[in-house]
Amino acid sequence: MRRIILLDVDGTLVDYENNLPDSAVEAIRKARANGHKVYICTGRSKAEVYPPLWEIGLDGMIGGNGSYVESNGEVVMHQTLTLEQCTRAVDWLNSRGLAFYLESNSGLYASEGFEEGALAAVREYSARKGKEDACTMTVRDGYPEMIYDGELYRGDVNKISYVLGSYQDFLDTRERFDDLQNGTWGGRDATALWGDLGVKGITKAHAIDVLLAHLGADRADTIAFGDATVDVPMLEYCAFGVAMGNGSDDVKATADLIADDVEADGLAHAFERIGLV
Repeated sequence: MRRIILLDVDGTLVDYENNLPDSAVEAIRKARANGHKVYICTGRSKAEVYPPLWEIGLDGMIGGNGSYVESNGEVVMHQTLTLEQCTRAVDWLNSRGLAFYLESNSGLYASEGFEEGALAAVREYSARKGKEDACTMTVRDGYPEMIYDGELYRGDVNKISYVLGSYQDFLDTRERFDDLQNGTWGGRDATALWGDLGVKGITKAHAIDVLLAHLGADRADTIAFGDATVDVPMLEYCAFGVAMGNGSDDVKATADLIADDVEADGLAHAFERIGLV
């Protein structure tokens, strides 16, 4: 049976230092040679999907945690914040003194003072993911392609990520922007480091549904791989879900199979166990 494989990127396909295991590349190429389709399904916008990922050989991508769907070079769906929504959010976050960046397919656009305002969050996020030199990391290390002088009132924004000064910042922002999808990342609930704002109703699961309709494919043929809370709807939606060994407990509780860690060739070993290669 030919499968449609959905792969989260950070912590699943690549490790938390953005290293892409050779074993994962080989496994994906073998799976596609066996007739399976492989899509990345990521929080990243297209601007953050760098050439080494495309060079693996992919059938397409779901980006922005579900706001963008591309298959064989064709844009199937792209939902963005309106210019008015983006403008309100930028003004609100600036009024709160919160560092943030806009995630667009054309690039990542930082708020004024982002390098200083996001430094502690970038270091803490890296430390939680096991990066040994997290304490010396810079924001430019974490976001090498960030644009620091771009226009912030935009109509092409997939989502906005902002540094949480406290969990109250998320609660207040969620109340203020009930017309948008509100979430957190970098930890669960009050331990989170970042909040985000996206298009209402957008999830990875919804985007997979759109992709399947485009392909004329069946949900029963889907297999999803993930490591973080944002991946739970995807694993619940797909016929078979795989949690990485380095994943969070809620993802593991949802999964049909728990793989080895991403650094321990977990993706390749799981492909073998499922019979994709």
